Amino acid sequence: MIAAASSPPTASPPTRDYISFSAIRTYQQCPLRYFFRYVAGLPEDTVSASLVFGSAIHRAIEFHFRELMTGLHTTSLHDLMGEYRKQWEETRAADVKLPKGETIGSLEDMALRMFTAFMTSPLSNPNGRILGIEEQLRGEIVPGLPDLLSRIDLIVETPEELVISDWKTSRAKWSDGQVDDAMEQLLLYSELASDFAPGKRVRLEFVVLTKTKDVALDHHSAVADPNRLARTKRVVERVWRSIEAEHFYPVPSPMNCGSCPYREPCRKWPG
Repeated sequence: MIAAASSPPTASPPTRDYISFSAIRTYQQCPLRYFFRYVAGLPEDTVSASLVFGSAIHRAIEFHFRELMTGLHTTSLHDLMGEYRKQWEETRAADVKLPKGETIGSLEDMALRMFTAFMTSPLSNPNGRILGIEEQLRGEIVPGLPDLLSRIDLIVETPEELVISDWKTSRAKWSDGQVDDAMEQLLLYSELASDFAPGKRVRLEFVVLTKTKDVALDHHSAVADPNRLARTKRVVERVWRSIEAEHFYPVPSPMNCGSCPYREPCRKWPG
């Protein structure tokens, strides 16, 4: 597979009958990385520990909300850590790339502190009716483009509005710019989720758990803006047209390349 990637990308455009926000973002960050992952289907050499950690935290929080939704019982720190460890057990440890200075044990200590902060926060008990957890939605957002496939972490209905939430882990607090950029994802998701509560105002929110010494849950929210949604759709359409035209090329930068799992095939690509 890697040897084949050393030749110029000549494969046909992706045959999937849907698009995802993560795929669009990947293309915006580096079109050649998009090619390696979504067109050539190259396996990733390593898995980022941050990615596994985030997935494990996410899995435990999902478990908590499912228990809350069904009313079976109140989750404990022991329950959350159990779900966290299951995610790591399902990931081959040899493939995980740990950052310098971090160990599996230090990450587990961080997870325990995050769950402690989560369980003591009012955000762990939404003020409203939970309608969806890890809700997978699919639909057309732009005529002529494949359907958008989304997975929404949490959908809650209150008397006043429909709240669409996404939970993230981060090494530091998000800046206003990061929040603004990330809102494009939830704007698109709001288009697909509006039928959950027709006619109600839609509120978008991110909850960011910071991987700092003093763990914090930062809550960022905004009301869905129709004008921003229309602009985001136009951007998605232009990105997809570039993918269809097979405009694949590298975008080298310290931010893109340092953690990229396709550094070797990228080096072999002759341009």
